[in-house]
Amino acid sequence: MIYPVISTRTPIFLTNLKTPRIHESCTKLRSISRSSQHQNPIENDIKPKTQFINPVLMTNTKSHYGFQAMLSLCGLGYWVQGFRCFPWLALNFHMAHNLNFNPSTLQLVQNSANFPMVAKPLYGILSDAFYIAGPHRIPYICIGVLLQILSWGQLALIPVTGQTLPSLMACVLLSNFGASIEEVSKDALVTEHGQKHRIKGLQSYSLMALAVGGILGNFLGGYFSHKLQPRTMFLIFSALLSFQLAISSSECLGLSHRQTPTGKSITDNIRKHLSGLMIAISEDTISKPLTWILTSIAMVPILSGSTFCYQIQCLNLDLSVIGMSKVIGQLMLLSLTLIYDHHWKQIPMRKLVGGIQFVYAFSLLLDLILVRQINAGIHISNEVFTLCFSGLAETLAQFKILPFMVLLATLCPQGCEGSFTSFVASTVCLSSLVGGFWGVGLAALLGIKGGDYTSLPVRLLIQFVAALLPLGWIYQLPMSCPAEKEMKKCIDETQVFERVVGSVRI
Repeated sequence: MIYPVISTRTPIFLTNLKTPRIHESCTKLRSISRSSQHQNPIENDIKPKTQFINPVLMTNTKSHYGFQAMLSLCGLGYWVQGFRCFPWLALNFHMAHNLNFNPSTLQLVQNSANFPMVAKPLYGILSDAFYIAGPHRIPYICIGVLLQILSWGQLALIPVTGQTLPSLMACVLLSNFGASIEEVSKDALVTEHGQKHRIKGLQSYSLMALAVGGILGNFLGGYFSHKLQPRTMFLIFSALLSFQLAISSSECLGLSHRQTPTGKSITDNIRKHLSGLMIAISEDTISKPLTWILTSIAMVPILSGSTFCYQIQCLNLDLSVIGMSKVIGQLMLLSLTLIYDHHWKQIPMRKLVGGIQFVYAFSLLLDLILVRQINAGIHISNEVFTLCFSGLAETLAQFKILPFMVLLATLCPQGCEGSFTSFVASTVCLSSLVGGFWGVGLAALLGIKGGDYTSLPVRLLIQFVAALLPLGWIYQLPMSCPAEKEMKKCIDETQVFERVVGSVRI
């Protein structure tokens, strides 16, 4: 419980106060706080009779509100990031129906659009080493949002842009380039403030905000898909991005200005953070879990394009049904995140991730039930089955990354939050790209084309077997998070290395 103590000069927030006797100690606490800040000396020597078991932590109001502003800014950013499914649902419908892309081409566009995400370490190192004459990370958020506005704005206001594949790809790549810069800055801010305020697991709250945005985006996208033109949906999302840009810009102008640390050039700072990143990821406590999650993602062929086209062309499902299935998937993701944050953190990591991977592998067989129409044999319609089970595998694939993000954010060395978190995010994105192109190649090998899905069951079985294989080296994961002494040792060694590298002029 938090008890605010209001002072006439400098407000102070007190935490970890375990006594309800506020009125007895309020005057004494004011005197103690004023004495510690050298404002109003205490005239009478007051010795309190009550002693607190836990020390009282005092935080300046400016720091408190700065932390709250960061949470609000990043929360809005993650929410908008989750809401990106709103224009993407319209874009997928536009490519499948208006442009008549076959499943392989549709999935190729979806995966190729993520190439800017692979370069996240470059953006992270740059944001660590170079301050844009302001509050460090927030200007990068503004730049990323502005690039997304330019991309979706062109698709909304210039009709010819969305009619040809080259111009369409250029806009999508520009959008994801801006999104990747913004995501790097948000992830670094969350990790930075989590370490500064000694709050573990802030990544779970980020995932909650993203899931809430995904719920609303998929719901509205499915509802308005047949009522609005895709260009109108692009324009709505551009307006939402403009609102985010206005909030981020006002927050940027309201914070104190800082500059790149003096005494070192930008090149020296970049080399310093790059060296610190290399030694950080070489630690076994980081490299082994990271290797496992990357291989478990890359080994499974992604079938999003083929599944989407099969549902639209063969099952004749309405786009609102597909949108609602993703809403239910995001609701499941939000529920799983809440359960993890309150209960599953205490479960050994190897046991938790192994269970999630096992359930994820069998959830991939649900599409096989739909393709074979087994659900019709037990009197379950395609619409009901899609609503209830279509988004389960995608939800579990997103959720299994959360324990790794919490672990790696805890081990992140101070000073290179941007480069470290961006490296982790880019490698996860790269493994997803490998899985996506692996799925495209498998579709071409089995001869899956528009209207011909006879080989789709074989592809789903291969996907199921590939998802089970990573359980063979689950021993690479720790049974639990490393002890605080080991984590501190890892971070301290990295910081010593950074200081040694930073002291050498190149």
